Amino acid sequence: MRTSPALRTAALAVTVLLPLAACSDDGDDGGTEQGRPSAASTASPTATPEALSSQKLDWRPCPAPSEAQGSGTSPSPLPGGTSWQCSFMDVPLDYADPDGRTIELALIRATARNKDRRIGSLIFNFGGPGASGVATLPSFGTDYDALRTRYDLVSFDPRGIGRSEGVECSDDETLDARYEKDGTPDDADEEKAFVDDQKSYIADCEENSGDELPYVGTTNAARDMDLMRQVLGDDKLYYFGISYGTELGGVYAHLYPKNVGRAVLDAVVDPTEDSLQSSLGQAEGFQLALDNFTADCAGRDDCKLPGATSEEVQEWIAGLLAKLEKKPVPGLGERELTETQATTGIASALYSKETWPLLEQGLDEADGDNGGLLLALADSLNGRSEDGRYDNSNAANAAVNCADSKQRFTLEQTRKALPEFRKASPVFGDYLGWGLMACTGWPVAGAWDTPDVSAPGSAPILVIGNTGDPATPYAGAKAMAAELGKGVGIELTYKGEGHGAYNGGSTCVQRAVDGYLLAGKVPESGTVCG
Repeated sequence: MRTSPALRTAALAVTVLLPLAACSDDGDDGGTEQGRPSAASTASPTATPEALSSQKLDWRPCPAPSEAQGSGTSPSPLPGGTSWQCSFMDVPLDYADPDGRTIELALIRATARNKDRRIGSLIFNFGGPGASGVATLPSFGTDYDALRTRYDLVSFDPRGIGRSEGVECSDDETLDARYEKDGTPDDADEEKAFVDDQKSYIADCEENSGDELPYVGTTNAARDMDLMRQVLGDDKLYYFGISYGTELGGVYAHLYPKNVGRAVLDAVVDPTEDSLQSSLGQAEGFQLALDNFTADCAGRDDCKLPGATSEEVQEWIAGLLAKLEKKPVPGLGERELTETQATTGIASALYSKETWPLLEQGLDEADGDNGGLLLALADSLNGRSEDGRYDNSNAANAAVNCADSKQRFTLEQTRKALPEFRKASPVFGDYLGWGLMACTGWPVAGAWDTPDVSAPGSAPILVIGNTGDPATPYAGAKAMAAELGKGVGIELTYKGEGHGAYNGGSTCVQRAVDGYLLAGKVPESGTVCG
């Protein structure tokens, strides 16, 4: 979901829509696959060598983002003239062998304005998994400027992402063809083509990044953050996690509860849900967002889409998608807008209410045989830049999810799950249901059914849920707060739309977060912001 800044901003901090589940074709219900290595994320680490924990970072002016990070230009200075600085930090590839091979993690920072009152470094993870923190943080730098009064703002590319030994799978031309293919097969021939395409993609991942795949899971990323805390010179971790970043933050708190300083989790992944439940939850979440979009459109006299009610507008959208399945329309250049690309574009625009006008316009134009805007929205979610190059966000997303999740699905199990997905969402059900097979044949077995985020003894962690969030449904915040433990998970509700709350325009949310991070004022659990 990383193309031009105008289209990418709404969906940057997300749990990527496809794929979510680690899978195999052996019919297993969650055990380790025979002959395949388990993800190294669960290996018990030994002490980190002094040479790593005491390393000095060489901060320099930031270069332009790499292709894996999404390309673009070097980040502009912040208001007031503060420039962004970049560096690399060495971490063990395998924490069970800390004296063995190391890899480099890419970091970025903007230093605190008030050096005399500086608290430390506030580390951001913007989700995915697969989002480049180095490329993303400058895009939102002004949104977090209040926090820079007392913190260095810091982010990083987690292992396997961007400039941090980014996972490589298929080339750009192959990815163009892959995203044009039917992601919701309707018969045996289409199912075979779907499965064959999955196998080919995973074979590319194994060929190009097979040595890294066992080590890119969330537990290792959490261990990297604790090493980062030490290298940055902080006694405690100060953290702001968004979307998947909330899961990473919860795993960190479980591993290092005594090292948590002040932490905020926004747009919360439900840690109690396995891959199937999480995918169903997303189907319901995107359906809710679509309900809200179509209700808004139907209630306006100037809506471009036909239909006097939300239901009628959605019936029209379903009809448009059915037409696109039979006959794609011209898109961008020589590329066409297919049904699957159109569904991806719709999902991309539902991440933020600010992009609803683009969705309305794109649907209207697609009905008139101009699929350019919907295809551009799909490109933003698929990580395609305007010059046809792809970042590595979706490759990294698959690698991290498959290293984490144990749950496995066969073709037959996927077929059986589809009716429940269709019930959850007539528009997105098939799209997300078939995503259960995203890791069929993945060469690394997953680490867990669900992550353990219990953190007894941790400092309070502020957990924010948005009632209209399509990608990480609201119920996840309550579940995360409960799993963190009594007195640790502090729940705050935002009654709004879009993915996340802090940047949603609520002064109430921003005051609560800023008051906690800057002054240590813990909101009352159960606080509600409109």
